Amino acid sequence: MKEQLNHLQRVIGYRFHDERLLEQALTHSSYANERHWKKTRCNERLEFLGDAVLEVATSEFLFRHFPEMPEGKMTRLRASLVCEPTLDFCAREIALETYLLLGHGEEMTGGRKRASVVSDALEAVIGAIYLDGGLANAKEFIDRFVLNDMEHKQLFYDSKTILQELVQPEYTDRLSYELLREEGPDHNKTFESRVLLGEREIGRGTGRTKKAAEQLAAYRGLCELKRETPVLQKQNRNG
Repeated sequence: MKEQLNHLQRVIGYRFHDERLLEQALTHSSYANERHWKKTRCNERLEFLGDAVLEVATSEFLFRHFPEMPEGKMTRLRASLVCEPTLDFCAREIALETYLLLGHGEEMTGGRKRASVVSDALEAVIGAIYLDGGLANAKEFIDRFVLNDMEHKQLFYDSKTILQELVQPEYTDRLSYELLREEGPDHNKTFESRVLLGEREIGRGTGRTKKAAEQLAAYRGLCELKRETPVLQKQNRNG
């Protein structure tokens, strides 16, 4: 684990004074439960803190960088940047899922691929950096790994609407969504959905809710169609 922690710190460009905070941020509740550790040794408390730090840092970033943007639009943009699919995407850019400590059951049921697990871990890492190095270091991490490439990440927010608006003028086939899988207890369900253009699947996604799964599927459908359709690429740039 020591070697993994060192590698992750090099990747994120932050060296912890107390590496136990980073290890805790990577510890899923299933791992702690299997070892009969106290509940407070998993990453849930750090996730709670990191979520608050992320919201403050993102709000300040938008306030300072978009002085003419009204409050309502800032609220929507912030939501697109801190939603579960976006954070999962950000986390996977640094391969955060490979460092997680998961219980055997969680590992066997695909925990490393679950957006909820990976996005929560990213928030926990933010909380750990905040405790270890203060707000300035946490904001630097957020700026570098969450608030980068904002135009791309905005598509996560209400991708279903954006996809519908882009597809309608160009295709005669109808868009539809299909629930592929629903599993887990009521308090921690995972849904997997796909989006179809006619009978062709153009994207699929997972999430804690059916809506979140459909949003991620729609986002991936957007990416797929824009790769293959120059007209949609042009519309996206002009929009």
